Amino acid sequence: MRVKTDMGKKELREPAAGSAVEQKKMTSIARQVHFQMIRKRIGLFFFLDILMVGAAAFAYIAGLERMRFGEYIYSYSRGLTLEKGVFGLFYEVADASGKVLIHVDMIPFLRTAGILAAVLFGAELLLILFGYAREDRKIRKILNPIYEIALRADELSRFAFTEDKYQMLEVTIDGIDPDSTEERKLSFGDKDLAGVEAAINNLLKRMRETYRQQARFVNDASHELRTPIAVIQGYANMLRRWGKEDGKILDESILAISNESEHMNHLVEQLLFLARGDSGKTVLKRVDTNLTEMMREVYEESFMIDETHPYRFRPSGEEQRGFVDEGLIKQAVRILIDNAAKYTKEGDEIYLGCGREGDDTVYLEVQDTGIGMAEADAEHMFERFYRSDEVRSYQGTGLGLSIAKWIVDKHGGHFEILTRTGLGTRIRIVLPSFDIPGNSG
Repeated sequence: MRVKTDMGKKELREPAAGSAVEQKKMTSIARQVHFQMIRKRIGLFFFLDILMVGAAAFAYIAGLERMRFGEYIYSYSRGLTLEKGVFGLFYEVADASGKVLIHVDMIPFLRTAGILAAVLFGAELLLILFGYAREDRKIRKILNPIYEIALRADELSRFAFTEDKYQMLEVTIDGIDPDSTEERKLSFGDKDLAGVEAAINNLLKRMRETYRQQARFVNDASHELRTPIAVIQGYANMLRRWGKEDGKILDESILAISNESEHMNHLVEQLLFLARGDSGKTVLKRVDTNLTEMMREVYEESFMIDETHPYRFRPSGEEQRGFVDEGLIKQAVRILIDNAAKYTKEGDEIYLGCGREGDDTVYLEVQDTGIGMAEADAEHMFERFYRSDEVRSYQGTGLGLSIAKWIVDKHGGHFEILTRTGLGTRIRIVLPSFDIPGNSG
């Protein structure tokens, strides 16, 4: 059985269509914006072409002087003159005594440069013409959100919100019980208030779901904490009654209290992690990370810590990289490894892997040969405090996978699970491949 968990995808929606008059207004605005852009672009091209002709003329006369004198002599006087009876613009260079050393008609050069500039300007106009349709679509796409907002505002402005409608809104909303979890929807029975009605009902639905999740979380946390507290209290009472004189009871009580305290401390740390994450206080510190090397480090640590299972590392041929919070991603992988070790018999192998999935994602993999999961359990495995009937005999809090999912979701990734009851489970953390922010736009 294969289960894939992914982040919710945003639903795309086409802008609402307006009336014929509104569509004409939209077209007119888009055309005005586009024409203004074209005018500015034509003016810029014209200015640059004139500037290019001037630069070419300067380079031409500088070349003439270099050919004649071998260098640019600053002491010589220079100027442009118009001669009577001759249609020409002459560039002259004279020495200190006033002797004209260079006398060149600039009209032929300027005529040639002007023709080239005109050809270039014509080509630029053709580029503008050929790109008109594409730019027009782009401008309309940019203006669509503003257009839709204007349509909604126009719809609201046409609503006939009489005193009766305001009173209906007030009475109906006042009748809502904020503490009620009953699936009750508001109904105004008025088409003008249909949008308001849908918005309030959606808000109520989300509020009720959040309330149910919080209530379930508090109840489950209380239940998980109640057990170790009860055990500690029981052994403390036994110590008070008989343990002071009985060394065996004393040792047993100290060991049990220590174990339960450690379990309760671990549970509280997990609860605090999720609480900080839900409140937005956990900030990801993303860095360029060699994921292959990170998985190799986790493999070596697991090999040293857990001597009851043989571990195998299966990297891909090339190293994989990601822009991730290395500490949190490593924590998510360790959670998967802890679960694999917990539900796999001693001596059975656990595999770790890292590779590429498609062109734009990489995966981190943990595979065991343990008890596996049923389809119904796999669908709920990331829910907080969820523990199937098959694993209730194993020690655990039911929060580890919830923490792993929070971490992976924050990185824009998802899980892929392949599991068979009695054969084992393979879980992949699929993440976006290496991409430094700003490089891809």
